[in-house]
Amino acid sequence: MKLGRRNSEASPLMQLPARSASVVLVTTTGERLPARVVESGPEALLVATLLAGRPLSEGELEGLTLEFATRSGRAHLSGAFSIETAPDVLRIEQLRSVEVLQEREYVRIGAARPVVVYAGRDRMQVPSYTVDLSGGGLLLAGPDTLKVGEEVEFRLTIAPGETPINGRGKVVRSDSRGHRAITFSSISEMDRRRLIHFIFECQRLERQRGLQGDQREGG
Repeated sequence: MKLGRRNSEASPLMQLPARSASVVLVTTTGERLPARVVESGPEALLVATLLAGRPLSEGELEGLTLEFATRSGRAHLSGAFSIETAPDVLRIEQLRSVEVLQEREYVRIGAARPVVVYAGRDRMQVPSYTVDLSGGGLLLAGPDTLKVGEEVEFRLTIAPGETPINGRGKVVRSDSRGHRAITFSSISEMDRRRLIHFIFECQRLERQRGLQGDQREGG
């Protein structure tokens, strides 16, 4: 498999995953598929998926992104994805939009927002609310029935009248106050962006209130 140029209009990139590097393919629904780089060149990458029996359809190639580790953090790469060799080798051309995210990339804010958690074998609905949240997870006020390591589904309402944010996560920590920390394992890219936008907007309003308070005290 040679990485010849196919009339791509690749943008200059500062870093790309090396040959044999472990990477993750992220679908638009938030599904994360482990993969490995077969060939790496300035114009294209060849990537082999590692999940047997899970070939990607033509439709799933739209909006696909590649995530890989760098010294600075985790990078996201987009481009034109196509099937090189069925069923598991993909070609990525027109390499662009590399975004390096620090390991502590997600800003966390304190915010109480209603959440419905679907837990247990019967996926029972349990209402709760967030203590804080970020683009990578939630800290819930409860319920105390959730066990560390348990996989759950959730529906988060960030504002009245807005479409809830849905996803899946894993309980990774509990504390003496009954709080449960959930890390996202599956969330659509659109919902993650909506959540991050909400967090940034909360920060902006908080800074604005702080500045107005300073002005009143100084005036």
